Amino acid sequence: MGFGRWSGRLRRALLAALVTGAVVVPVSAAAHPEIPAPAPARLGPVTAATLDSVYAANRATARSAAAMARDHGDTGRARELREMAAGDRTFLTFDPRGAGRAAEVFGDLAHADRIAVLVPGSDTSLDTYDRFRAGTLALHGRLGGRAAVVAWLGYETPGTVSAAVTTTGRAQDAAPELVGFVRELRAISGFRPAPAVSLLCHSYGSVVCGRAASGLTGGAAVGDLVLFGSPGTGADSVAGLHTPAQVWAGRGGDDWIAGVPHAKADVFGTTVGFGTDPVSASFGAHVFAAGDGGHSDYFRAGSPALDNFARIVLGQDAEVTHP
Repeated sequence: MGFGRWSGRLRRALLAALVTGAVVVPVSAAAHPEIPAPAPARLGPVTAATLDSVYAANRATARSAAAMARDHGDTGRARELREMAAGDRTFLTFDPRGAGRAAEVFGDLAHADRIAVLVPGSDTSLDTYDRFRAGTLALHGRLGGRAAVVAWLGYETPGTVSAAVTTTGRAQDAAPELVGFVRELRAISGFRPAPAVSLLCHSYGSVVCGRAASGLTGGAAVGDLVLFGSPGTGADSVAGLHTPAQVWAGRGGDDWIAGVPHAKADVFGTTVGFGTDPVSASFGAHVFAAGDGGHSDYFRAGSPALDNFARIVLGQDAEVTHP
């Protein structure tokens, strides 16, 4: 039997092991009672003129949710929500139910000529939101000027140790939400022509972006699709994403995601795995230098990845550094 066949079997076995080992953990989490929370604020069409009222309504929702979490006895969630209700927080969307969904804006969205949208990976929720927000703040600080950055927690992310993180199911559900959100962003901005939008997609977030890619055209167009710390996108190549956007990929030298099998296999009737490694030559992305950091280090101050993110968002493609 040739090496290729053994290699394929090994990849399928590893993927099956990921699924089999993961399904045990979420059972206890599913039994955990949900924290009471109010429904999202009812908002009409969001425009540049209504942004302040939208931000105020979402802060009010966060305050109500904090009080309900406190009364329920969940002090950790209540503390997070009180911070989100602070007067300087600007949420374009906010839903405190369950794990939570939110989209927080950094910068002047109404007058931004460039917008970066960060799409997070696994284990991101209202309870772990601060670490996601920190990366968004770091990028906004690096961009300066008239660029805005949005932290888009617009889907239910899978757990790092779960069956869901090995399949495209959550990404498939999230993709139309992301396409709709980008369309709304471009319509909100008072900048004409419409602002250039870049998607920065981390880890499982790159699977979401891969699923959304073909819909990110016309009124929802993005200029750049940036994949980092990616397990794959579900596509075998950039061509398979069916997007006119420029596709970039990077991975830190100490990122454990490099050890994940970059393959797809049918396991018990479910497609598991995400295919070709986005930083491989066969995938066809523009590979940028991401430094020697780990899976959570891409937005670290002084990181080559952070510098390159800023260059891509600002349209400074010629200045992007490569491995």
